[in-house]
Amino acid sequence: MTATTTDSGRGPGRPRSARAHQAILDSTVELLLEEGFNGMSMEGVAARAGVGKATIYRRWSSKTELVAEAVACLKTELEAPDTGSVREDLLDLGRQALASLGDPEYANLLARLRGETARHPELREAYQHKLVGPRRDVVATIIRRGIERGELRADLDSELLVDMVVGPVIYRSLIGGRFAPDHLERLADGLLDGLKAR
Repeated sequence: MTATTTDSGRGPGRPRSARAHQAILDSTVELLLEEGFNGMSMEGVAARAGVGKATIYRRWSSKTELVAEAVACLKTELEAPDTGSVREDLLDLGRQALASLGDPEYANLLARLRGETARHPELREAYQHKLVGPRRDVVATIIRRGIERGELRADLDSELLVDMVVGPVIYRSLIGGRFAPDHLERLADGLLDGLKAR
């Protein structure tokens, strides 16, 4: 599995190699899957990536920071569609999420991470900040636009609604279930039926 990123914004000192940066992120993901957060080490990542340990520490000050960035780079961030319809925006977003979760290696890594974050508070904070938070923000943007357009009630609890939108997708990924072709449509219609502006 490849964590795609670009190496931008060089600081002073020796030029940083984009190839080395990518190798470090890829090696981090591989070792996280193989050994878990506790078992992996910065030394092990350096050896797998073929770089010196100092090369890693110039970019990341801790294993937690390194793992958080590697995971965040695995998939392109979900994009907030703006079709002019809350229903269509949610369907588009749902398809993006399902495409990511349809990758068995990615789904396996997320499952591994959920277990690791339960044992490591510092990793949980990074996981929330780098991976969960940005994705929740995308859903919140769709909801906010729907309220501004008058499609959704103005008195909605946006945070609770984000949970209601994201919850079914996460639940399915946890139990290893698959969505039927029309499942997203039925889910969106059932959810929106009680949320529409009257």
